[in-house]
Amino acid sequence: MPPAPSPAPGPAHDPILFVHGYNSAGLVWLVMVNRFRQDGWTDGELFSWTYDTHLSNWDTARLIAQKVDAILAQTGARRVDIVAHSMGSLSSRAYLRGSSGNQVDAWVSLAGPNHGTEAAYNCSDVSCAEMRPDSAFLTELNAGDETPDAVRYGTWWSPCDEVIRPLGSVALLGAFNTQTSCLSHSQLLVDAGVYQQVRDFLDGR
Repeated sequence: MPPAPSPAPGPAHDPILFVHGYNSAGLVWLVMVNRFRQDGWTDGELFSWTYDTHLSNWDTARLIAQKVDAILAQTGARRVDIVAHSMGSLSSRAYLRGSSGNQVDAWVSLAGPNHGTEAAYNCSDVSCAEMRPDSAFLTELNAGDETPDAVRYGTWWSPCDEVIRPLGSVALLGAFNTQTSCLSHSQLLVDAGVYQQVRDFLDGR
């Protein structure tokens, strides 16, 4: 009787799901995605995604769960990595709160308002209001362990970020927290040095 065929190998890297921020779209990841591609990630391992940023972050978290399931089914991978910018950090953390954490290896927050931002007092839709430092959403999200499960958490924040106030909002207890050079809120998406650090973090270096 011939031996059973070996299972098809999974991808060389954990697939990466990129989650953009408020009033943005998946195209903001173009520079970073191209850099990952140049460093050996394939198109089948890189997923930049556009969603309605005016939904509650809890609703977006459910969409992320569906997206992660679809990526794992498509690629045959066991886990994904998540790289989020700004408000995308909140919905992806809400997803992790509601999951067992066993589908995600590493989570990255670039300029995420993880403890809120005063800029969110200038807008009124539900997702933006959830970014206020005193919001019920953030109170629930940050209750207890800020970095639960076996996920590797990393945050990057800039001392020159004009959107995240206070600056200390980004860092999480239990995460690998990194201060960048003087970059604007959007420059964290395209800075070569930030990319290299994120790449190495995802690779476990």
